[in-house]
Amino acid sequence: MRVEFRLSGSGGQGLLLAGIVLAEAAILDDKNAVQTQSYGPEARGGASKAEVVISDEDIDYPKATDPDYLLALTAESYRTYGPAMGASGGRGLIIVDSSVTLSGDIAARTVSVPILETAREKLGKRVVANIVALGVLGGLSKAASRESLEAAVKSRVPKGTEELNLGALRAGFDLADVAMTQRDARRTSAGGTAEALEDARRARKGKDDGRYR
Repeated sequence: MRVEFRLSGSGGQGLLLAGIVLAEAAILDDKNAVQTQSYGPEARGGASKAEVVISDEDIDYPKATDPDYLLALTAESYRTYGPAMGASGGRGLIIVDSSVTLSGDIAARTVSVPILETAREKLGKRVVANIVALGVLGGLSKAASRESLEAAVKSRVPKGTEELNLGALRAGFDLADVAMTQRDARRTSAGGTAEALEDARRARKGKDDGRYR
């Protein structure tokens, strides 16, 4: 098993840390993992990225060549990296923040998730959007266990912010649970996507563990 992730957005969104935590969690699960990053474009407002490769076997090449998962937190990163997703058979999944306008010209299946809104409105700290996104990636991919993701978060975030970041991670897990019920968001209007997410939350109400509200 080899699973490739590309985390993309703009400078200051903490995606390098999210990639490091994801890789560390996989290692805690006795898997091999490598993390790389790209700097530079974010200084001009363009797309920046971090990549993570996780495998049960030796990793002979450290970069994502055909990502299974693309996280795009900005419209620029979606437009930059989205077209390559699914080009070799459509197996890749794009996860975009709900603020991003989607394109039917980008082929891969896409889910739209309110990552930035959750960090800002439900947790009160925009700075933890990267950890919310990490929870979404972990919950959807299951490439690392939730227990290992929590342990890796606690070991990597600044002292005194552990509970805030664990709350952000668990909020991301909840969003992943909702996203798994979502149709391909490219075929849904922005309002329809929000309604679909709310319908999924209602359907899960009896199972909700109240990890964030």
